[in-house]
Amino acid sequence: MARQTSRTKQPHRGRREETELGFEPDPGADWRHFEELELSPFLEAALEEFGAHGYHGGSVRAIANRVGVTLPTLYYHHGSKQDLLVTLLMGSMHDILVRCRHALDAAGDLPEDRVAHIVECFTLYMTHRRRLAFLDGEVRNLEPDNRERYLAQRNELSVMLRRVVVEGIEDDAFTTPYPAEAVRAIISMCQAVAVWYRADGPLTEAEVARRYVALALDTLAFRGRRKNPRKP
Repeated sequence: MARQTSRTKQPHRGRREETELGFEPDPGADWRHFEELELSPFLEAALEEFGAHGYHGGSVRAIANRVGVTLPTLYYHHGSKQDLLVTLLMGSMHDILVRCRHALDAAGDLPEDRVAHIVECFTLYMTHRRRLAFLDGEVRNLEPDNRERYLAQRNELSVMLRRVVVEGIEDDAFTTPYPAEAVRAIISMCQAVAVWYRADGPLTEAEVARRYVALALDTLAFRGRRKNPRKP
């Protein structure tokens, strides 16, 4: 048991760098499309365990039992329960950012369209990848270095949306007097979709995304399409 505890303290830098590549192929222009996601047996088991019992309630032994391997085998692939959580969170955030960048590239120059694409993309991820997205609530359980690294990536999404909102305010498309608070509100409401959405509910993923786009534009006090849009 002492040997396994020692292993949990090893950094596994190589494996963590690989997780930053995400879990799915780059969707390119097809950012609205989601294939069924296949995680490794270890990550799938960890996701199920954390989803059922939370990070603190989840057991490394239970994760190993779900896979059907011994603890030493699990520790060989993932050095600790913390490593499993970091791998899931970082891989998911990478995939969100890749999709949102493609969505932004496809939006054109109008700030309202750019906001709409970012919000649609983010909300679609919250619905299609709900189990992964739900883990964001476990950020409080990350060790300081891991939390800082994850939050830096998550902040990229806020920066992306904030820049577009500022452009819209400068072009008189958005009239909210509270842009920073509006951006935080939009991101928070989109993240919350992962908490309540169910695939067997009354709304499809696309319907939820469309409604949240409308809510986001209302939050920004969008005043309608301008007669003289900003030139590229």
